[in-house]
Amino acid sequence: MSAYGVINRPQRTSYLPTTLWDSPRRIEPDLGTQSFVTIHHIDRAAVERIQTGLFNYLHSIFANEVDKGLTYPQEDISDPAAFGAYFFGGDVLVAIAGKGDPPAIESEVRGVREIEQSLDAARNERSWEECVAGFYYVKPNYPGRSSHICNAGFLVPPSQRGSGYGHILAKSYLHYAPALGYKASVFNLVYDNNAASVKLWEALNFTKAGLIPKAGRLKRKDGEGEEYVDAIVFYKSFEETGPDTDDQ
Repeated sequence: MSAYGVINRPQRTSYLPTTLWDSPRRIEPDLGTQSFVTIHHIDRAAVERIQTGLFNYLHSIFANEVDKGLTYPQEDISDPAAFGAYFFGGDVLVAIAGKGDPPAIESEVRGVREIEQSLDAARNERSWEECVAGFYYVKPNYPGRSSHICNAGFLVPPSQRGSGYGHILAKSYLHYAPALGYKASVFNLVYDNNAASVKLWEALNFTKAGLIPKAGRLKRKDGEGEEYVDAIVFYKSFEETGPDTDDQ
């Protein structure tokens, strides 16, 4: 529950189309094959009914990130019900890494390539650990009359970091959030010691709307106790521009 009480997510009756994104490493040097990422709009009901093990895998990645105490404000989210209520309280997008010939493009919307491919087809009999490149939620940041402004939370599994997938997730967010009906985005707590995240949102022309001193009581990276860290509030209007098509 937020300071505003319960913030209800919009009810969805259908999923947004899957999209195709070029991997930062378009050619795998060891195999000489193309690499790409597909991003799929999912919800908890479908995940638990069809994609066996995906909910548990996403929960384990998020719980481990929370336990590190460096990027999210929660102190514990080991309870699957708590994770489900928090992360799947909004729309969820999951990125799947692919290799070989990319799926056929069905259409393009503002330079973003839409495809017809199921999550199981993208998985291609691999384990979730092998193929999940990252995931994020999108949900209202405020209730009622301000619910057109959204918030999001992003995760790249540790085994997939360093491949540029975080940039793809961020770029796709600029497509999916407006497609879900939102007019703008606010990130409430981007801790200023998270240099990669700060650099990413600056590069995508998010505005620093404010600074909250000592907003986070985070674990020290050296493991020696805790420290208070400032947080940046980032804002971006979706009515200005769409995603840059250079990375499509």
